[in-house]
Amino acid sequence: MADAPKRDPQSTRTANQRGAARLAAVQALYQMDVGRATLEDTLAQFGSFHLGREIEGEQYLPADADFFRQIVSGVAKHQLAIDPAVDRALANGWPVERIDATLRAILRAAAFELLRRKDIPPRVVITEYIDVARAFYEDDATGMVNAALDAIAREAGADMSGTK
Repeated sequence: MADAPKRDPQSTRTANQRGAARLAAVQALYQMDVGRATLEDTLAQFGSFHLGREIEGEQYLPADADFFRQIVSGVAKHQLAIDPAVDRALANGWPVERIDATLRAILRAAAFELLRRKDIPPRVVITEYIDVARAFYEDDATGMVNAALDAIAREAGADMSGTK
């Protein structure tokens, strides 16, 4: 029997911190969208109160705070380019403004990474945001997220032939 592959604890910790940052970014984007909170207020609130703490019985994992800020700020800065890309990836008649606010936050954050963060493999981005979608939904929403993100990645010219 072969030994289990050995993982580098540092790379696992970094990946977990980035995953936590993605989840927190989706929550922050939701808050900005629904609560009409400003970017500055949202970054300050999440930096001070949410990242890596327990709130209302929910334990927030330690997150890569810089990566969190990059996602939230990047979505805010590039939203005029992100939303049309999301619209094109969704079914006709379902523009980004018509979908659930949580799904909108997930798709915007992931689209930012797919369109602007060429240093992160598209399969990693897609897998991570499908996991984020699973944290909020138990239905077919994860399949829709997968299909939309795959379309955005292809449109952005990503090589989708590789494996995870």
